[in-house]
Amino acid sequence: MRLRFTDGALHAVAARALNQKSGARGLRAILEGAMLDMMYELPSRDDVEECVVNEEVITQGAAPLLVYKSEAESA
Repeated sequence: MRLRFTDGALHAVAARALNQKSGARGLRAILEGAMLDMMYELPSRDDVEECVVNEEVITQGAAPLLVYKSEAESA
C-alpha cells in the first residue's frame, strides 16, 4: 500500500505548524492527529492500493481518499 500526500496537504500541515509556532514535534502531532484512524485501520486491509491525504484531511478532519486495488487495476 502506498501513502501519498498532496501538495495542498503538505502546505496545510506547514501552515498549521507555523500558526502554532511549533517545530518538528508540532508537525508530528498535526500528522498524527490527522492520520490516527488510518494508522489503526489500514494495516489490516488488503483491498487498499493507495491512501491519499489531501488538504481537507488536514484542515477539516475529512477522511482520506482510498484507492482500492480493483479500481487501480481498471484505471
